[in-house]
Amino acid sequence: MWTREARGAARAVLSADKTGLLTAFLGGLPGHVAARLARAVELDRLMDGNLPHEDILTGLRPVLRRDPHDRAPTPLRLFCLPFQDLLSSAPRKAKQKAVIARATVMPLWTWLSRTLLPGETAVYETEAKALILAQKSNDALARAGRYWMLAAEALAAALAEEKTARGVLGDDMAVADAREIVLILSAAQAVLKIQALMPVPAPMHEDLLWELRAVYDGLVAGQPDAAPYVAVIAMNRLSRPWEGLRLPLMIARQTRDTLIAQTDMGLVGEILFGRLDAMQSEIRATRHPLFDADRLLEQVRAFAELSSAVVKEIEVRRDGEWGQRLLKDRAQVGAVMDGLMERAPREVAAALPMQRGAGKSADFSRAIDAEKRELALRYVRLVVGSRNFAAAASFGASQKAAFEELCAYLRRYNEDVVKEMRGPANPVMETQFAFATDLTALLFSAEEAELMRRRGKAAQAAA
Repeated sequence: MWTREARGAARAVLSADKTGLLTAFLGGLPGHVAARLARAVELDRLMDGNLPHEDILTGLRPVLRRDPHDRAPTPLRLFCLPFQDLLSSAPRKAKQKAVIARATVMPLWTWLSRTLLPGETAVYETEAKALILAQKSNDALARAGRYWMLAAEALAAALAEEKTARGVLGDDMAVADAREIVLILSAAQAVLKIQALMPVPAPMHEDLLWELRAVYDGLVAGQPDAAPYVAVIAMNRLSRPWEGLRLPLMIARQTRDTLIAQTDMGLVGEILFGRLDAMQSEIRATRHPLFDADRLLEQVRAFAELSSAVVKEIEVRRDGEWGQRLLKDRAQVGAVMDGLMERAPREVAAALPMQRGAGKSADFSRAIDAEKRELALRYVRLVVGSRNFAAAASFGASQKAAFEELCAYLRRYNEDVVKEMRGPANPVMETQFAFATDLTALLFSAEEAELMRRRGKAAQAAA
């Protein structure tokens, strides 16, 4: 007979297994399907339905972060609307102005709903839910607007007690986040104007620039502390974030980074350079042989694109603060990629070995393990995939040298393996032929790979 504790443990294991299966299934959904499901689940939660809301949404979050879509409005999401463009899930070691950690939101919301404004928050949630379910989005937004003012006042007063605020929110960075939230909530109407002007992802154009300038001037006159956030919010809604530098250029009437960085409008540049620093740190963390070639290529491509675009938008002086940071970041990224480029031919030679001594030819005396072939394939993808942006990330010379060395080595190997196929059948040779054909498609072209296959078939027929 099972004890009560044993039955409880068994149910817990079964529940965990089901949750794991559910998470795996939801994590594999296409983005548009995940978005529709999330919207349905969130509406069901508003109606106090019986679905396992949190389990489903937890499983969907990785997909929703990777492929964002419009989500169903909720009282909490409406509360976050004014500062949503400043939210970030990136890890941090220090507080950066105009970047608010998502992790700050729930402790702050709990503080408001349970301690600072329990009654007012309960009424707001009830009324906002009813308006959302009745599809009265404008009325729900207006109701949230009245709550923003109450919340800003309550939080401002509570944050005056720093020790208490730190205990509730967790640390000084979260307290600084809360102060920025108060500031943005108090300027919410100006933020809504920016959001209306710029549906995501928005292109930058001359008319938009002047409209943003008008919003900025209005805040300078009434809420000057909130004015620098106009450019940051706009930047985070642009399809090309670096074009957010055009508003500081217009306001400061300067094109040099050394002068813009000294004004409050230098905030956009600081955030962009903070992103470059973060990319550089992630790229520097790459280690042989445990790296994801596709992920690394995406990181380096993004770094090269952003660093090049920033230089084009403003005159970055080599002796200025931003210029020095950019040089350092590029040098660090270049050093990592130089090392990987130099290693690529060695890894391919390990997977497609040549015999030692003079007059070297391909070695088919022993089988090569699958790990060496997989690693060589990753290195080749890295060399080929970085061709278009290697120069912008300061490793153009090493990429070119690696590519040329790989091409020469593979051409020599291909001739040997085709020649070998004219002789007796050899399983090692056949495996190496297939792998060399895959590398040919990557380094040369699909047409060259097809020609290689035909040559192999002709050699076998001749044998």
